[in-house]
Amino acid sequence: MEHGNGKEASTMKKGWVAFSASVEEGLQDAKASIAGLAKKATARSEEEASQADLETAKKQVEAADAAEEKKKQAQT
Repeated sequence: MEHGNGKEASTMKKGWVAFSASVEEGLQDAKASIAGLAKKATARSEEEASQADLETAKKQVEAADAAEEKKKQAQT
């Protein structure tokens, strides 16, 4: 394997950035889900449970958006 091929190194780096962004997104999604379940389990009313669901969904969307932004930055 030859060293010094900048194009291959750049492609590999972009792949790793995309992979790490996906892993980070998965971890943030799991964290949001667990926190949401905990809040929902301790909710005193249906309103609090619904609020916990909304917060969980919002955090999951934010995690996905952040991952997509990192992937876009890696492509440029």
